Amino acid sequence: MPKIALDPTPFHHDLSLLEFPRKVADLGYEYLQLTPHKDFIPFYRHPKADDDLVDAFAAACRDAGVQVASVLPVLRWSGPDRDAREAAVTKWKRVIEITKRLGVDTINTEFSGRPERAEESEDAFYRSMEELLPLIEDAGLRVLIDPHPDDFVEDGLEALRVIRGLNSKHVGFVYVACHTFHYGGNMDEIIDAAGDSLQLVHVADAFDHTRSHGLRYISNPPGNTARVHQHLPVGQADVDFDAFWAGLARIGFTDRDDTVAVSSVFAEDENADAVSRFQLDAIRKGLDR
Repeated sequence: MPKIALDPTPFHHDLSLLEFPRKVADLGYEYLQLTPHKDFIPFYRHPKADDDLVDAFAAACRDAGVQVASVLPVLRWSGPDRDAREAAVTKWKRVIEITKRLGVDTINTEFSGRPERAEESEDAFYRSMEELLPLIEDAGLRVLIDPHPDDFVEDGLEALRVIRGLNSKHVGFVYVACHTFHYGGNMDEIIDAAGDSLQLVHVADAFDHTRSHGLRYISNPPGNTARVHQHLPVGQADVDFDAFWAGLARIGFTDRDDTVAVSSVFAEDENADAVSRFQLDAIRKGLDR
């Protein structure tokens, strides 16, 4: 059975970092995903956790009876700006150290390049990985990547090609269900193509922004390049979760104990407790199908 983890982002404003493990346990989860936090690994900035804080967080997890399933940094390692990319590589090295110290073997992340400079961003990604991949492999870690909306690669199949170009079993794919319609909408094709490289999923719903002739969401001015999506509870929007769970079963994801399914609902902080419990039940049922 895959690990079922809670992303504690909805609780970032009400709880301290060291309170997350107890909250996750109280909501019925055995695992959490450690997402960007101002006191640990902030978005795009250098990690702020020293070894003492890393050890304190690990102790809080032990006390609560939960484990960290994955660490999620978001850094500009594929950015086309040379100085920013080189700085991101330095930040990544500390992320690797933190992950090892926590005793975690999984990092999931985004490409974090720019779609308007896609070729330069892809080149930057491979340059960063020339330096980082030996460290990742030597540490026995796996890095799993989501082609996030507004990234240099958003299409799911093209992202798999970029990952395959690294020629490393230590790098795999993240399927974020609520990004389905930015990936190209071809869920079955992407899941089947990913196969064993798909090792972590984010479970949340989203509306298909391409429906109603592209007017499902309206943003102004018309024709702007904004990517609009949401992380909603399962069943509230357009993702075909019957196909999602069936696809994961088809590639053996649901039979493995090293895969991770993360509840990542960000749209209903005011109902975060109830939504988290609902998501846990929905994920369990989906994986058991």
